[in-house]
Amino acid sequence: MRILVSGSLAYDRIMDFPEKFSSYILPDKIHVLNVCFMVNGLKEQFGGTAGNIAYNLALLGENPLILATAGKDFDSYKVWLQSLGLSLEGIRAIPEEFTAGAYITTDIADNQITGFNPGAMKYACNYTIDGTEPSDTIAIIAPGNLDDMYLYCKDCREKQIPYIFDPGQSIPALKPDRIADMINGSKLLISNDYELEMILRTTGLSQEDILERTEAIITTLGEDGALIKTRQGQVPIPAAKADKVSDPTGAGDAFRAGLLKGLVTGNSLEESARMGAVCASFGVECQGTQCHRFTIDEYWQRYRANFGERS
Repeated sequence: MRILVSGSLAYDRIMDFPEKFSSYILPDKIHVLNVCFMVNGLKEQFGGTAGNIAYNLALLGENPLILATAGKDFDSYKVWLQSLGLSLEGIRAIPEEFTAGAYITTDIADNQITGFNPGAMKYACNYTIDGTEPSDTIAIIAPGNLDDMYLYCKDCREKQIPYIFDPGQSIPALKPDRIADMINGSKLLISNDYELEMILRTTGLSQEDILERTEAIITTLGEDGALIKTRQGQVPIPAAKADKVSDPTGAGDAFRAGLLKGLVTGNSLEESARMGAVCASFGVECQGTQCHRFTIDEYWQRYRANFGERS
């Protein structure tokens, strides 16, 4: 089954500040803030919603098509995606821009200051999904270029391609009527609990209203797992146990990949969400969103350890 992953490609540039930001920020001078933090170094890692989801799907033996844009500094990321066996067909090059980048500085108290340059993400992907077979395709519309998010939801709905709507960090930038429209006709709405509350407040819709527009709401709850809500009721999904927890960043994208893997292999929504939980447990085990590894055997071994044999 073909998996379309619309979202962002980005470099995460991570810096560690060996002290506390608060030691260098004077409350009475906050209106004329001018500070410089000497960091211990910089790590560059591959990221972005589409890249992260596609990476985890590749670990699960799938070959999704990424729909995104990239800039003039994309070469190393391109080589990385090719090493995973992923197609570059749906990635539009924007030679006059840099690939989107997050510049994250973390102090010893785990406070963060982040600057984000959208770069190439300011441009729509423009990849057409005409001719896609609806019965053999599923899509996820994750945070990325706002026009892409809206148009791919619209195209999927018109072409009867089942799609998961994942507005995430794009919620503040989307108009309320557009969010409501993108939910309408989707297979699933997925978000974390904070994002769901933002959706409800922004659109004025209740969860019951949303369930008139989509088949189910999946809410991820971090270490508390996830919750599936449908018109028939709700089902909690426990978190799968990780060997260690190093960094929760990217766990949500890993969950989405496991969920997609379950759906494309014909599993129920509940079973697919458990598969997402297992994938997320690997995602928290190292710093960065595309640095964890697992084999298919390791994946199913952890599934059985957490949820028993599959029905």
